[in-house]
Amino acid sequence: MQKRLKKFNLELSMEKTNIIIFSRFKEESGSFEFLGFEFRWGKSEKFGDIIKRRTSRKKLKKSIKNFTQWCKMIRNKRLKTIFKKLNSKLRGYYNYYGLINNGDSLKEFFDIAIKILYKWLNRRSQRRSMNWDKFNEIVDWYGICKPRITENTETQLQFDFV
Repeated sequence: MQKRLKKFNLELSMEKTNIIIFSRFKEESGSFEFLGFEFRWGKSEKFGDIIKRRTSRKKLKKSIKNFTQWCKMIRNKRLKTIFKKLNSKLRGYYNYYGLINNGDSLKEFFDIAIKILYKWLNRRSQRRSMNWDKFNEIVDWYGICKPRITENTETQLQFDFV
């Protein structure tokens, strides 16, 4: 592997590199994280044993923390501006993490993000400016991107096991 990477002027970091057992036949294979996803073995009714991917818990927490910071910064802007930027952020998140079998993580991020947005929009003045009903009316008025799977089966990552 090092020779191949050297061909492209790349290096392998030995502190971050290790070889793991990831086999559907071994009990100790467990799971691993790569590029913000957690890979683990699972069962599918149609295909049998498959590799399931979900958002890494560490990346989900970091995304929520970053979203909270963003809400703190933008809370005093006009609602039209907030929701336009919010939809842009959500679309980007869904485009990256919207993989097949990752719907639960997308829904979890969406639910937490809505609660955080509600909290910070209510801190725009000394008094509580809206309740959940009014907040939901505002969300419906401006429209908000719902969680969705963006990966399709034609472009899905394929593994060939020989």
